[in-house]
Amino acid sequence: MRDWQPVLGLPLWVWLFVVPSGLMLLCILKPDRMRRLLQPLWGVLDRFYNGAGVVAAVFMVTILLLIVGQMIARWASVTFPGSTEYAGYAMAATSFFALAYTLTHGGHIRVSIFLNLGGRHHYWLDAGAMLISALTATYFARYAIKTNLLSHMLNDRTQGQDFAPEWLLTLVAMFGTWPWNWGSLWAESGSGWVYTPVWLPQLPMSIGTVLLAIALWDYLSRMLVTGAPHIKGEALE
Repeated sequence: MRDWQPVLGLPLWVWLFVVPSGLMLLCILKPDRMRRLLQPLWGVLDRFYNGAGVVAAVFMVTILLLIVGQMIARWASVTFPGSTEYAGYAMAATSFFALAYTLTHGGHIRVSIFLNLGGRHHYWLDAGAMLISALTATYFARYAIKTNLLSHMLNDRTQGQDFAPEWLLTLVAMFGTWPWNWGSLWAESGSGWVYTPVWLPQLPMSIGTVLLAIALWDYLSRMLVTGAPHIKGEALE
């Protein structure tokens, strides 16, 4: 899908960049009304960010378990095929799922030299930096998803020794098709193991970048309607 192809009557780039920017403008012009509209969503979105942090922690524990499994396999003189690849996938999932959670809890390092020079313009410089970050994150999220779709279309497979069960691929594929097609999906699924399709470990990258983009737009809107940043405790340099 190209960015100029219509989605519900508008090009994709309009939905990704122009519409959110217009909402941010409304937050500046009509802060009270936008606050009433957006405030019910803030708690829901915060749960999503926290949930992503929990998933990142689970993948971090998975890395530890894989390392322990490699050690045990080495002591027992048995092979653990694909363990290095699985650990790499878990590390990538940890990093990307943690992006939004880390942002909203002030864990990202922000280089604030220009903000400190802003004086009374500090607020608008901060809002401008958040806007640029949101646009950049949205751009990366869009192409992360495109990469995922391309890998699926090309049926790109890993070149390592890692395998994935077919039932897991079918389970994940259910989220990308209509419910009335689920029966045929499971009918075509086998019970064996296949070389891991590249789109599977790429999924956390797509989900993580999308959550980061949403979090940046979300916290920019909170800042504009309340007049104060809501990301506390960042490490500043």
